[in-house]
Amino acid sequence: MYLTRKVEFSASHVCADPARNDAENRALYGAAANPNGHGHNYVLEVTVDGTTDPVTGMVFDLRELKQVIQDEVVEPMDHRFLNREVPPFDRVVPTTENIAIEIWRRLEPRIRREGVALRNVRLYETGDLYVDYSGPQGGDACV
Repeated sequence: MYLTRKVEFSASHVCADPARNDAENRALYGAAANPNGHGHNYVLEVTVDGTTDPVTGMVFDLRELKQVIQDEVVEPMDHRFLNREVPPFDRVVPTTENIAIEIWRRLEPRIRREGVALRNVRLYETGDLYVDYSGPQGGDACV
């Protein structure tokens, strides 16, 4: 069974590789490379995969899942300039893809237990753009 919890947070970022000059970053990321940054109201959906506990009737305690997401994502990222305030984005370009990988990296150890696993992280940057991430496939940018 899959259980999904949804939260929202706001953050700003610049899509720019510190190893590249301004012209190269503009060519790669367009307006998103503006050094002043820009913000998004992100929507995050975290999906847990597990077996329903016969005693509690739950796959995962919803209060605990909410707290894990609050501790690992909302508290450190909400109303932050990701490049300047949230490692590893001081050295990793905070694209939607890389943010989703980092969210997975933060959540997975706190969710994994016998019979339960983190299944998917879906991160909406805008209403019509999102990334699904379902764990390391080898060579992920933020690992």
